[in-house]
This record gives sequence, structure tokens and C-alpha cells, in this order.
Amino acid sequence: MQILKKGFFFLSVLTFSLLSLNAIGQSTKVRGKVVDSKTKQALPFVNIAYKGTTIGTTTDFDGNYFLETRTPGDSIYISFVGYKERIFAVQKGKFQTLNVELEAETFDLQEVVVVPGENPAHVLLRKIIKNKKKNNPSRFKSFQAETYTKMEMDLNNIKEDFKDKKIMRQFQFVFDYMDTSVITGKPYLPIFITESLSDYYYQDKRRVEREIIKASQMSGIQDNASLAQFTGQLHQNVNVYDNFIDLFDMGFVSPIADGGLRYYKYYLTDSAYRDGNWCYHMSFKPKRKQEPTFVGDFWVADTTFAIQNMQMRIAKDVNLNWVKDLVSNNEFQKLNDSTWFLKKQNLFVDFMLTERDSTKQMGFFGRKTVSYKNVEVNVPLKEEIIKLDNNVIVNEDALSHPPEYWNDARPYQLSERESGIYAMVDSIQNVPLYKNIVDVVTTFITGYYVHGKFEYGPYYKLYSFNEIEGNRFMFGGRTSNEFSTKIMLNGHLAYGTKDEKLKYGLGFLYMINKLPRETFGMQYKHDIHQLGKSPNAFTEGNILASLLKRNPNNKLTMLNQFETHYEKEWFQGFSNTLKFRYRDIKPTEFVPFEDRIGNPISRITTSELELRTRWTKNEKVVMGEFERVHLGGPIPIVNLYLTMGMKNVLGSNYDYQKIDLSVEHTFELPPLGNLYFLASGGKLFGKVPYPLLHLHEGNETYAFDPYAFNMMNYYEFASEQYASLFVEHHFNGLILNRIPLFRKLKWRTVVSGKGLIGKLSDKNNGSLANTEAYMRFPDGLSDVSKPYFEASVGIENIFKFIRIDAMWRLTHLDDNPYQDFEDFGIRAMLQITF
Repeated sequence: MQILKKGFFFLSVLTFSLLSLNAIGQSTKVRGKVVDSKTKQALPFVNIAYKGTTIGTTTDFDGNYFLETRTPGDSIYISFVGYKERIFAVQKGKFQTLNVELEAETFDLQEVVVVPGENPAHVLLRKIIKNKKKNNPSRFKSFQAETYTKMEMDLNNIKEDFKDKKIMRQFQFVFDYMDTSVITGKPYLPIFITESLSDYYYQDKRRVEREIIKASQMSGIQDNASLAQFTGQLHQNVNVYDNFIDLFDMGFVSPIADGGLRYYKYYLTDSAYRDGNWCYHMSFKPKRKQEPTFVGDFWVADTTFAIQNMQMRIAKDVNLNWVKDLVSNNEFQKLNDSTWFLKKQNLFVDFMLTERDSTKQMGFFGRKTVSYKNVEVNVPLKEEIIKLDNNVIVNEDALSHPPEYWNDARPYQLSERESGIYAMVDSIQNVPLYKNIVDVVTTFITGYYVHGKFEYGPYYKLYSFNEIEGNRFMFGGRTSNEFSTKIMLNGHLAYGTKDEKLKYGLGFLYMINKLPRETFGMQYKHDIHQLGKSPNAFTEGNILASLLKRNPNNKLTMLNQFETHYEKEWFQGFSNTLKFRYRDIKPTEFVPFEDRIGNPISRITTSELELRTRWTKNEKVVMGEFERVHLGGPIPIVNLYLTMGMKNVLGSNYDYQKIDLSVEHTFELPPLGNLYFLASGGKLFGKVPYPLLHLHEGNETYAFDPYAFNMMNYYEFASEQYASLFVEHHFNGLILNRIPLFRKLKWRTVVSGKGLIGKLSDKNNGSLANTEAYMRFPDGLSDVSKPYFEASVGIENIFKFIRIDAMWRLTHLDDNPYQDFEDFGIRAMLQITF
């Protein structure tokens, strides 16, 4: 699941729709370095601007600069106090490198007396912080605006020898679209572009956010409203006025954070009129290495002390995976004498898959630009906007606008290369080699191999082994989107060489509506099943469960199960799922079913009706045609399950009711990392055999399972009433970054703790000698009236995707002679984190 959450979105962006090439607006790009002509030392804070315009920048602390614009002058003017001014001609619409040596000027100056005093940059910073509340865009009770969003992905650092490789012979036409990044100087090839035009609405009361996407187009995708909803503004926000800016699950300290002086050094470098406002220019850099900070500069308006423009670049040594570079540029517009609002926001990310020399290895650029116009603040939202049942609405005609519409709607024209991407990506998809590469990557991540109207898999279940079935072979699959985007059929066949029995399953999922989600489905299976496993555990038949077992894998039962469901999402974040479930559970020699005097019981038959209610708010979700991945949001996720066992329905022998409640959330606590918690509890009303009690989630593999008790065995504890708590804190390098060796390794510390307490009444406690219970407990199963605790300390980010935990079982160490457990163990898991 961790891998799916981080990788799912990037699989969605590799195809397109044709667009004519009639927009021309080529960017002029200039980058370079400014040094002293004699000492060759880098010169920071040098002013660089297009002559006759206000378009400009300053060199950073290493003397480097970059400047990109679609409306340049014909020459660049360079000036710095104490040095001779210089002017250079530039070529419009092209990339160029311009390294400059400045010659010092000699002046006869009068004596200057320097007295101690406060850094003027600190004085200005305090005024900015004092006025943050009235300048922060999120202060408005409501606002609405028209937004234009453009996203692009590029393959970078492409070398000449790569073009000449045999594998690339079928792709030579794409190299006509090569360009060069002004930020990094790397050559790149655009491979994906998407644009959207939206009406965006925000209201602080009840935290209402709505986005109506009026137009959207994506290279490679002609008609996909599900993906179109992720091309707008709502799912990404960089607010420089926040103390901490969340980027890739890491809280970066804002340059104007309340505690900014603890993290940054500030320099007041210039002052000038900009767009009719007297502004001050400040540069900043981190005080310490590897902290989540930026380097950059900003212009701030006098009197209001509102930010006019801020450029931030992540510090070079930040402990962040896969990201080599990141630049965010935020430009603000003045709505009236005292009100400023965002005008344009650019985000540039250089993704690198390895730690090797970034000048030699290929990677990816990700770029996003959001422009705002027709901004209205503190205007109450219309009731029809508030009542929309989804945060993001895609208009019916959003994907069908002609090129002429886009030429008028864009705030600027696309360059020839940008426009050509739409046609170029379509051509790529027709190359057989490209299709083969996509098939291999998709199969590896999803587990299924797609061929026409069918998906074969999952491949990790083709072979496994356990003590009951011996060698298990399985073949399965499901219908693909080519078969239908309304209904998905699935099924599997499995056979064990030891028990010589055939197992199978068959079902379907019908998509009634996608937004908001409404589904109906049925599923039947005759197969082995592990009672008491967590929802994150390896599924039955997974080869990893066989390879990583720490106890004999023999606590499986035979299950016949029919299940049908109806799911209704009333509005985004609130849904109900109604299920009917019939189960026929049969014992094995390892998991016997016996009554209280020892007579064997051949089966347990139940019929259940279950109502699930799920609630959260402003959650981010990535959706395919049928499946979706929940990425969490600012509000805890609440799940409530109400279950009713119905006696005499399809042969059911038991009448009972259950209620289960869980609350989970991740708190971002920069700079201390993030804290995840999962609290759950439940109660059963009625008398039932032990397989229908809450069998607490054990884990008998060496893989770390975040939703299980990793030092607990299966069939160790059961409850009819219970409460549990799981807390895990990720320090994101806060501790190990201060140790030189670990700083280079970029390892991160994580600690966790889990607790559980439960209760059994005499009528359900099959471990008592004189019991009223239906069934005798198997050896080793008991109640958990004495609390159970386990804790762990781990290292994550080993080779970027491995986590290893040292775990301790803290209670129930001597009171169960039938369970072969460990009081200390090592567990590992694979995860993709930034």
C-alpha cells in the first residue's frame, strides 16, 4: 500500500490527445555565474535585469543566477555596488549561458564610522512577521478566483550517446522537442503536459473548498474525468505565510516563519520601486545543514510589509528522497491599497532515481504553474456552490474544447515545443517498444499483466506454500478497462498438492457512478482463510507470506463465503457501505472446532448484515476506473461498523450484534516530524463461537505490519469488548541528521508503541474449565484482560525504501505455555517515502 500511494499517480500520465501547433510564445532563458574579474570569487546579490523592464533577479550566495521570461528585452543589465555596470545582448526565445566577470571600481571615500547595532534585515523581518496575519491569503473569510493550471513532466539529462542507442531508434522523432532547463542547465525532453481552467471557491466557515474545472486537456488522455479532477489547484498549495510548508510529506520552515531567525541568516540587499510600490529586497540561507529549509530571496512592500515576490530553493543537503532540486516562485498582486493576493505560483522539481552523479544520470522534471485572475475576497459563496457534493467538479464539456478556446483562455501562449507535446506523445504511444515498457512497469507495480480485455494476476500469487496445502498454484485475473469501465469481473483457481483440493473464487464490481462514488458488487470464494489477520497483512497465497513466515503457516481454515455490497458516497469524505455476508467456516487438524465437552463441530455458519460509515473531510484521493487510493487529509478518518448476525438465515445458527469504531490520523509536527495514531474499540452483544469473537490481529511473519501486533501470534487473544491504540512517530531525520555518518546515509528514526486491553464474559470464554461457551478455545487462545503492550525503535529510509524495526513484547511474557512467541524480534518492510 505504501508503494501504491507514492507511485500510483505517476502511472496515470503517459498518453494524450492531438492539438494543432498554432501557439507561439517561446521563453527566453539565461543562466550563469557572476564573479570578481581579479579574484574569481563568486559575487552574491548582484542585480540582473532585462534593460527597460522590471523583470530581473539577483545572484545567489554562490554567484549563480537564472532568468526566464516570455516577454524579455533585447539586453541584460548587470549592476553591483563597487563594480562597473555591464550590458549584454541576449537572443530572444533561446536558452543561453552567460558567465560574467565584474571589474571593481575605485572610489575615494570619506571615513566611515561603524557602530554596533541590530541587523536591519532582522528589524524588517519582525515587521513582516507582525503583519503576517493581515497579509496571509488564508485570512479571508472567503474568496473566489479563476485559475489556470499547467503541469508538465520532462525526461532530463539526455546525452548524445543515449540518442544513438539501438533501443532508441524507434524514438528519434521525439528529440526535435529537446529543450534546456534554465534552473539546472540540464537538457530535457517533455513527455507529458496538462492544462486546466477552473473556478475556485474557498470559505473559512465549515472549511468549504470547491473547484469547478471548466476546461481540461491532457497529452495522451482524451476522455478521463477521473484524472481531470487532479489537474487543478485544489490538490496542491504552497503558502509562504505558513510557518511550515508541506512538501513531499516534510514540513519545510518558511523563510518568514515566526521562528525564522532560529533557522535562517538574513541579508537586506536592496530597495527599489516595483510596480508602483517601494519594496525591500532580502536574501536568506539556512544556518545549519540538512534541516528542511530553503535558500532564496524575496521582495517585500513597505508600509504593508506584504510579500510581493518570493523565490525559494530547497537547501542542497536536505534529507529528501528522489528530489535533487526544488524551486518555488510565488508572485503576489495588489487588489487594493492594503490587500495582496497570489498572482502566479511556479513549482519546479528535479526528480532523481539514484544518488549517482546527477550530471550523468537521467531523471525527471516536474513543473506546475498556477495563475489567478478575477479575484474576489470576502464575498459570501452562493448556496449552490456550498451544496456541491464533491470538492472537485468536472464540467461535462471540460474535455471537449477546441484549440481556439485554449488560445483565448491561457494567460500566455504556449511555446512551440509545449504545444507540440500533445502530438509528440500520441506518436510515442504507437511505438511497440514503448507499449512493452509500459506493460512491464505496470505489471510490476499493480501485480497484473494487461492483455487486451483481460488482466492476468496477481503474479505474486502464482505459487506459494503452507502446511495445509503444501505447494499451492493459483491462476487468476480480472477484466481490463478495455473490456468495460462500468463493470469489472474477477476470478481465480487454486490447487494444493498436499490436500489435493481445488479452490476458486468469482465476483464482479459494477460502477454505478464515479463522482460521487456509487458501486454494487458480489463475490464468492471457496478457499483457505486466515482468521485474525489485519487488513494490511499478506493475503492468502502470497509468496512473501510463505518466504517470510516465522512460525509454521498452519492456522488456516477452509472458508466458503458469499458477499454482496452496495456502496454510496453521499459527498466527498462521507460514505456508507451496506454488506450482506454468508460464511461457512470449516476446521482443520491445526485449528479444531470442539464443543465445551470436546465433541467435534464440523462447521460454523453465519449470515451477517454490516453497515459501514466512513467520514473525513478534504481528503486527497487518487482514482482509477474502479480502484482508488486514499492519501489522507487534514481531518481524522472515522470508521464505524455496525454488524448484525441473523440466526436461521441461510442456515445461520447465531444471533449477535457488533459495533466497531476506529479513528486514525497523521499529525504534521514540523520540525519534529509527524505522528500517526490509530485508536479503535468494539463490543459484541450475544453468545458466539470463538471464530466470531474479535480475534486480535497477530503477525507470524518477519514483515512489519503497521496494522497488526507484530509480536503477537494468531489465535493468541480474543475479546468481545476491547480497546486498542497504536502510535508511531517519524522523526524524518531530526535525530540522525546530527550524527555525521548517518547524515550522509540519510537514515531516519521511527518509534512506535501499541497497546490492547479486552474482556470476555463467561458465556464466550472457551478457555474456562466450566464454561457456558459454545466452543472450547484451541490451546493458547485466551482473553486479554491484562493489557498487552509492544514497542519498537526503527530505522527507515535505508537505501530509500527499507525500514527495519527492533521490537519488544513488554507484557504476557510467561503466562502462555502453548504459544511459541518472542519477547524481542526484528521486523522489516518496504516503503517508498520522500
